[in-house]
Amino acid sequence: MPGQPVRRFGGTAAQIRSALGFYKVMAYLTGIMLLLLAVEVVLRYVFGLVLLMGGTDLATGASHGFGFISANPDGSLPVSGGFNLSVAVLIVHGWMYVVYLVADFRLWSLLRWPFSKFILIALGGVIPFLSFVLEGRIHAQALREIEENPQAARRY
Repeated sequence: MPGQPVRRFGGTAAQIRSALGFYKVMAYLTGIMLLLLAVEVVLRYVFGLVLLMGGTDLATGASHGFGFISANPDGSLPVSGGFNLSVAVLIVHGWMYVVYLVADFRLWSLLRWPFSKFILIALGGVIPFLSFVLEGRIHAQALREIEENPQAARRY
C-alpha cells in the first residue's frame, strides 16, 4: 500500500532462516536441560538425593558405581571422588543458556524486533516448558514476517 512504511530486516531472508534454525535447536536443547535441572533441584532439595557416578563410600570403603546417594544433613556427600552428575546438569544448562541467548540475540537483531521480544525469548531458558511454547510461536511469527515482507531484506 502507498504511504505504508517499508519493513526492513537486519539481514537477508536466508540469514534469518539460518538464525531461526539455530534458535530452534537451542530452544529445544535448553528446554530439555532446564527440565533436567528442575528434576535435579527437586531431588536435591526435597529428597536430599544427588546423582553420582563412581567414587568410594567413606563409611565402608566400597566402590560406588552409578546412582543416587543421600547427602549428609550438612550437604556433604558420603562418597569421595566420583563424578557428580547433578552438578554437571547445572553447568551444562548454564552454558547452553548462554548459547541460547546468542541464538536469541541473533534472531532478534536480524528481525529488528522490539527489546521486549528479546527479553521474552530469553525467559524461555529459565522458565520450564516456556522455551517449547515460545519456539513454535516465534518460529511461526518470523516466517510470517519474511513472507509478508519480501522486499524487506537488506540489499548488499
